[in-house]
Amino acid sequence: MKLYTLQEHLLELKARIFRIFFIFFVIFGICYYCSDYIYNFLLQPLANLEADLSHNNVRKIIYTRLTEAFFTYIKLAAFSAFVIIIPVITIECYLFISPGLYRSEKRIAAFILFMSPILFWSGSIFVFYLVMPQAWRFFLSFEQHDVIMPIILEAKISEYLSLVIQLIIAFGISFQLPIILLILNLLKIIKVQELKNKRRLAVVINFIIAGILTPPDIISQITLALPLLLLYEISIVMCQFVENRGK
Repeated sequence: MKLYTLQEHLLELKARIFRIFFIFFVIFGICYYCSDYIYNFLLQPLANLEADLSHNNVRKIIYTRLTEAFFTYIKLAAFSAFVIIIPVITIECYLFISPGLYRSEKRIAAFILFMSPILFWSGSIFVFYLVMPQAWRFFLSFEQHDVIMPIILEAKISEYLSLVIQLIIAFGISFQLPIILLILNLLKIIKVQELKNKRRLAVVINFIIAGILTPPDIISQITLALPLLLLYEISIVMCQFVENRGK
């Protein structure tokens, strides 16, 4: 195992951070150029719901400040670029820490860094296709068309994007549960038997997390809580496998 000086570590870290930022800005430029297509894609759940409801009014997304739309597209491009380059970040992290790891530790680190982007994207896909349509339907239920002055949603472009990003990040992080529990198990902070004994507590905590992260309707909360419970059981299996290999 080659030994590096502190200066060499810092120079390597600087080079890897520079590569990450360089790739980020390249992808950011591409995403900004395609921002109209990305935004249309993110608007699809709301547009599909509007078609299902068959209202006579034309749904509009508005902005109320001159610079609002511009900075919203900047934010959209930056977020899209970050989501795309997550594997680049994990690869650079692995290449930076791997020289200091043993062979068995390298396999575990590679598995964790490989699964992390997949779980994040899985959470993003899950919330986009399953949770958002239900959440948007709940919010649109407050519209009133058969009254003297109709109450109609006209969402702001910045607020809509902020809510979408908030949900994607929340679900993406929530789906990291197996990785988090596996790391805690490797650090000897928790054991498999403790995870098994605290299943009932895990159910309560998962529903509390779902209630905090999702819109205030029971369907969205259950839609997140059930996958979290499944991921908890998967975490137990993963931790059990690691513990058995260590014996």
